[in-house]
Amino acid sequence: MFTLHAIISTVIELLMAVALLILIVRIRHLRVLYDELSQEKEVMFGFIHDIAEVFADADTVDMDLMLRRVLFYAMRTTRAGAGAVYVLDHDGVLRARALSGLFPPMSPEAPDTTAQAASKAHYVEQLARAERIHVGQGLVGTVADLGRPILIEDAERDPRVPRYKDEYLRIHSVLMVPMRFHDRILGVLAVVNRVDGRPFIQTDLNLLEALADQASVSIHFAQLREALEEKRRIDHDLDLARHIQGALLPKYIPTLEGIQLAAFNDPALEVGGDYYDFVPVDDDHVGLVIADVSGKGISGAIMMSVCRSVLRSQARGCQHPTEVLRAVNRFMYEDIAEDMFVSMLYMVYDIRSHRLLIARAGHERPLLYSPADDRFTILDSGGIALGIGPADNFDRLLEEKEYELHPGDVLVAYTDGITEAMNPGGEEWGLDRLTDAIRSAAPEGAPAVIDNVRRRLARFVGESRQYDDMTLLTMRVLK
Repeated sequence: MFTLHAIISTVIELLMAVALLILIVRIRHLRVLYDELSQEKEVMFGFIHDIAEVFADADTVDMDLMLRRVLFYAMRTTRAGAGAVYVLDHDGVLRARALSGLFPPMSPEAPDTTAQAASKAHYVEQLARAERIHVGQGLVGTVADLGRPILIEDAERDPRVPRYKDEYLRIHSVLMVPMRFHDRILGVLAVVNRVDGRPFIQTDLNLLEALADQASVSIHFAQLREALEEKRRIDHDLDLARHIQGALLPKYIPTLEGIQLAAFNDPALEVGGDYYDFVPVDDDHVGLVIADVSGKGISGAIMMSVCRSVLRSQARGCQHPTEVLRAVNRFMYEDIAEDMFVSMLYMVYDIRSHRLLIARAGHERPLLYSPADDRFTILDSGGIALGIGPADNFDRLLEEKEYELHPGDVLVAYTDGITEAMNPGGEEWGLDRLTDAIRSAAPEGAPAVIDNVRRRLARFVGESRQYDDMTLLTMRVLK
């Protein structure tokens, strides 16, 4: 029989054994936690060091390089077999900008991958990069929409996960976390299939979220750097275009017997490609041209430069504006971009006979003001813009009209930036205000018309931002 003392000793030994076992378990658990924290610390230090190298001493940031480094540490941390970094564009679409391993397409409408390809890895990467996932669409879109991570341990039983026949594309386990800066979603960091065959667990999720938080700050500032670089490129483009455009305009207004000429060009913040010129045809004729190219920036300025060169080469000695414009169109049509065209008005004035010939290639119709009877005449002629159609169609539609001018008459040609200029209330300046400005200043001469139009326009527009160039050309018949 056991004595009371023996029973108490046994109980104490059992309690000590249980306590020791609990202590061992806790020590092991603490060791696991320590290892995990050490791993997270090591990963974070390595990640921060690598990302710092991307930013250090660099005028520009290689976003794709940085995202590849983010993905490298994400896969190393979670022991994933494949991964992707999806970046959210301004249009609300997620695109894979970094990929590693055989990462399958994740959109709900997964493409057919049975097609043969020379390289499976290259083929799968092409499919994944071609994806356009909208916010809220599929797993990736859901993470971006809700801003919460998704951990799927058994992906083959989850209907949200795309199914593939090819073994190398099958998804066994999925882990996705959002990347955000403050409340703004920047993208999604996704990994699939641990290399040891085990499913992802909560520890993997915690580590990936910590990495995503660090990466998000870097991505945010990298995007700011990208935006700044893009703005610098645009500013350089606009400055160069303005320089080209300014070089096209006449350095001085010619002084000719019997007429008075004036013009102005006010570029908008965006270079629109307006152009005007006075072309010496011969001793008795002067060419007046005004044009507007549809393209913006350098491409528009260069196209206008080409137009100017061709027109000047064809205008010498040619008294018919239709012949000149047809030659310009034939030269330009083969090379002009499909989304670009040029509206142009070309007029030839005979100083001796006061005869004016006009040809209008899709441009605004010029105005003729006669102070003698206080009457405006809109000078019309048929035609389409340069570069729109083949030469035979352009030639057939282009018309040449003749008008007779008298002493005191004022001829005005303009681009649509004049009449379409808006005030802060969204109201356009319009043709009526333009004719009023011309009428009141016409008796004082062509420069006075220019000055009056500019003053009235400035008052009307006020602080409203203008998006198109404003160009106006005037001629007053003196005798």
